[in-house]
Amino acid sequence: MTVHTILKMGDPRLLRVAQPVTEFDTDALHLLVRDMFDTMRAVNGAGLAAPQIGVDLQLVIFGSNARNPRYPDRPLVPPTVLLNPVITPLGDEEDEDWEGCLSVPGLRGKVPRWSRIRYTGRDPYGDPIDRTVDGFHARVVQHECDHLVGKLYPMRVRDFTQFGFTDVLFPDISANEDD
Repeated sequence: MTVHTILKMGDPRLLRVAQPVTEFDTDALHLLVRDMFDTMRAVNGAGLAAPQIGVDLQLVIFGSNARNPRYPDRPLVPPTVLLNPVITPLGDEEDEDWEGCLSVPGLRGKVPRWSRIRYTGRDPYGDPIDRTVDGFHARVVQHECDHLVGKLYPMRVRDFTQFGFTDVLFPDISANEDD
Protein backbone atom coordinates (compact mmCIF):
# COMPACT_ATOMS: atom_id res chain seq x y z
CA MET A 1 0.00 0.00 0.00
CA THR A 2 1.40 3.35 -1.06
CA VAL A 3 -0.33 6.56 -0.08
CA HIS A 4 0.96 9.45 -2.15
CA THR A 5 1.21 13.09 -1.17
CA ILE A 6 -1.57 15.10 -2.80
CA LEU A 7 -0.48 18.30 -4.49
CA LYS A 8 -2.13 21.47 -3.22
CA MET A 9 -3.54 24.43 -5.12
CA GLY A 10 -0.64 26.70 -6.04
CA ASP A 11 1.54 23.84 -7.28
CA PRO A 12 2.07 24.53 -11.01
CA ARG A 13 1.82 20.81 -11.82
CA LEU A 14 -1.93 21.03 -11.13
CA LEU A 15 -2.31 23.53 -13.98
CA ARG A 16 -0.85 21.35 -16.74
CA VAL A 17 -2.81 19.52 -19.41
CA ALA A 18 -2.21 15.80 -18.80
CA GLN A 19 -0.89 13.45 -21.46
CA PRO A 20 -2.98 10.58 -22.87
CA VAL A 21 -2.30 7.06 -21.62
CA THR A 22 -0.77 5.12 -24.53
CA GLU A 23 0.12 1.78 -22.90
CA PHE A 24 -2.56 -0.31 -21.23
CA ASP A 25 -2.48 -3.43 -19.05
CA THR A 26 1.06 -2.84 -17.79
CA ASP A 27 2.36 -3.61 -14.31
CA ALA A 28 3.24 0.06 -13.85
CA LEU A 29 -0.29 1.19 -14.74
CA HIS A 30 -1.94 -1.36 -12.44
CA LEU A 31 0.38 -0.33 -9.59
CA LEU A 32 -0.43 3.35 -10.16
CA VAL A 33 -4.17 2.61 -10.07
CA ARG A 34 -3.81 0.59 -6.85
CA ASP A 35 -1.76 3.38 -5.25
CA MET A 36 -4.34 5.96 -6.32
CA PHE A 37 -7.17 3.97 -4.70
CA ASP A 38 -5.08 3.58 -1.53
CA THR A 39 -4.43 7.33 -1.52
CA MET A 40 -8.07 8.23 -2.19
CA ARG A 41 -9.33 5.93 0.59
CA ALA A 42 -6.73 7.20 3.08
CA VAL A 43 -8.11 10.74 2.79
CA ASN A 44 -11.82 9.96 2.26
CA GLY A 45 -11.79 11.19 -1.33
CA ALA A 46 -14.70 10.79 -3.72
CA GLY A 47 -12.21 10.66 -6.58
CA LEU A 48 -8.61 11.34 -7.51
CA ALA A 49 -6.86 12.38 -10.70
CA ALA A 50 -3.30 11.33 -11.52
CA PRO A 51 -2.11 14.97 -11.76
CA GLN A 52 -3.06 15.41 -8.09
CA ILE A 53 -0.21 13.08 -7.16
CA GLY A 54 2.16 14.57 -9.73
CA VAL A 55 1.57 11.99 -12.48
CA ASP A 56 1.05 13.68 -15.84
CA LEU A 57 -1.45 11.18 -17.30
CA GLN A 58 -5.12 11.30 -18.30
CA LEU A 59 -6.19 8.93 -15.54
CA VAL A 60 -8.91 9.43 -12.95
CA ILE A 61 -10.44 7.15 -10.37
CA PHE A 62 -13.68 7.71 -8.50
CA GLY A 63 -16.39 5.96 -6.58
CA SER A 64 -16.66 3.48 -3.77
CA ASN A 65 -18.90 0.73 -2.45
CA ALA A 66 -19.07 2.51 0.93
CA ARG A 67 -20.51 5.85 2.05
CA ASN A 68 -18.04 8.72 2.00
CA PRO A 69 -17.88 10.68 5.28
CA ARG A 70 -17.04 13.85 3.32
CA TYR A 71 -20.29 13.48 1.34
CA PRO A 72 -22.53 11.42 3.68
CA ASP A 73 -25.82 12.23 1.94
CA ARG A 74 -24.65 11.53 -1.60
CA PRO A 75 -25.53 8.36 -3.50
CA LEU A 76 -22.86 5.74 -4.10
CA VAL A 77 -20.91 5.97 -7.34
CA PRO A 78 -19.47 2.68 -8.64
CA PRO A 79 -15.69 2.37 -8.30
CA THR A 80 -14.27 3.32 -11.68
CA VAL A 81 -10.88 3.71 -13.34
CA LEU A 82 -11.14 5.96 -16.40
CA LEU A 83 -8.31 6.70 -18.81
CA ASN A 84 -8.31 9.23 -21.65
CA PRO A 85 -11.83 10.43 -20.81
CA VAL A 86 -14.11 12.42 -23.06
CA ILE A 87 -17.14 14.13 -21.52
CA THR A 88 -20.16 15.08 -23.61
CA PRO A 89 -22.93 17.12 -21.98
CA LEU A 90 -26.43 15.82 -22.70
CA GLY A 91 -28.45 19.00 -22.81
CA ASP A 92 -27.86 22.50 -21.48
CA GLU A 93 -29.20 21.94 -17.96
CA GLU A 94 -26.79 22.61 -15.12
CA ASP A 95 -26.95 21.94 -11.39
CA GLU A 96 -25.11 23.91 -8.75
CA ASP A 97 -23.90 22.02 -5.71
CA TRP A 98 -21.16 22.05 -3.10
CA GLU A 99 -17.76 20.63 -3.96
CA GLY A 100 -14.52 20.19 -2.12
CA CYS A 101 -11.18 18.95 -3.36
CA LEU A 102 -8.25 17.12 -1.85
CA SER A 103 -5.98 19.66 -3.57
CA VAL A 104 -7.92 22.57 -2.03
CA PRO A 105 -8.10 21.42 1.59
CA GLY A 106 -10.53 22.91 4.06
CA LEU A 107 -12.65 24.79 1.52
CA ARG A 108 -15.93 24.16 -0.29
CA GLY A 109 -17.77 26.06 -2.98
CA LYS A 110 -20.95 25.85 -5.03
CA VAL A 111 -19.99 24.80 -8.54
CA PRO A 112 -22.16 24.60 -11.66
CA ARG A 113 -21.87 21.34 -13.61
CA TRP A 114 -23.81 19.77 -16.44
CA SER A 115 -26.70 17.79 -15.00
CA ARG A 116 -26.40 14.86 -17.38
CA ILE A 117 -23.35 13.66 -19.28
CA ARG A 118 -21.99 10.84 -21.33
CA TYR A 119 -18.42 9.88 -20.61
CA THR A 120 -16.22 7.61 -22.65
CA GLY A 121 -12.68 6.40 -22.26
CA ARG A 122 -10.73 3.24 -21.48
CA ASP A 123 -10.22 1.04 -18.48
CA PRO A 124 -6.68 -0.05 -17.42
CA TYR A 125 -6.85 -3.00 -19.84
CA GLY A 126 -7.67 -0.73 -22.76
CA ASP A 127 -11.31 -1.83 -22.94
CA PRO A 128 -13.84 0.89 -23.78
CA ILE A 129 -16.03 2.57 -21.17
CA ASP A 130 -19.19 4.35 -22.28
CA ARG A 131 -21.65 5.57 -19.64
CA THR A 132 -24.51 8.03 -19.42
CA VAL A 133 -24.92 9.45 -15.90
CA ASP A 134 -26.49 12.28 -13.97
CA GLY A 135 -26.52 13.78 -10.49
CA PHE A 136 -23.62 13.25 -8.13
CA HIS A 137 -22.01 10.67 -10.43
CA ALA A 138 -21.89 13.24 -13.25
CA ARG A 139 -20.52 15.88 -10.87
CA VAL A 140 -17.69 13.64 -9.62
CA VAL A 141 -16.64 12.68 -13.16
CA GLN A 142 -16.59 16.31 -14.31
CA HIS A 143 -14.65 17.41 -11.22
CA GLU A 144 -11.99 14.73 -11.64
CA CYS A 145 -11.67 15.25 -15.40
CA ASP A 146 -11.16 18.99 -14.83
CA HIS A 147 -7.85 18.06 -13.18
CA LEU A 148 -6.71 16.60 -16.51
CA VAL A 149 -6.98 20.02 -18.18
CA GLY A 150 -5.45 22.03 -15.35
CA LYS A 151 -8.69 23.24 -13.72
CA LEU A 152 -9.49 23.27 -10.02
CA TYR A 153 -13.08 23.72 -8.87
CA PRO A 154 -12.59 27.30 -7.51
CA MET A 155 -11.97 28.31 -11.14
CA ARG A 156 -15.60 27.33 -11.84
CA VAL A 157 -17.22 29.03 -8.84
CA ARG A 158 -19.52 31.82 -10.05
CA ASP A 159 -20.70 33.24 -6.73
CA PHE A 160 -17.98 33.65 -4.13
CA THR A 161 -20.56 34.23 -1.40
CA GLN A 162 -21.02 30.46 -1.81
CA PHE A 163 -17.36 29.63 -1.16
CA GLY A 164 -15.69 29.21 2.20
CA PHE A 165 -14.18 27.05 4.87
CA THR A 166 -15.72 23.62 5.29
CA ASP A 167 -15.74 23.81 9.09
CA VAL A 168 -17.81 27.01 8.93
CA LEU A 169 -20.16 25.97 6.13
CA PHE A 170 -20.56 22.33 7.27
CA PRO A 171 -19.84 22.15 11.01
CA ASP A 172 -21.23 18.59 11.18
CA ILE A 173 -18.34 17.27 9.07
CA SER A 174 -15.42 16.64 11.39
CA ALA A 175 -12.00 17.90 10.37
CA ASN A 176 -10.53 14.40 10.21
CA GLU A 177 -13.23 13.38 7.70
CA ASP A 178 -12.62 16.33 5.43
CA ASP A 179 -9.73 17.46 3.26
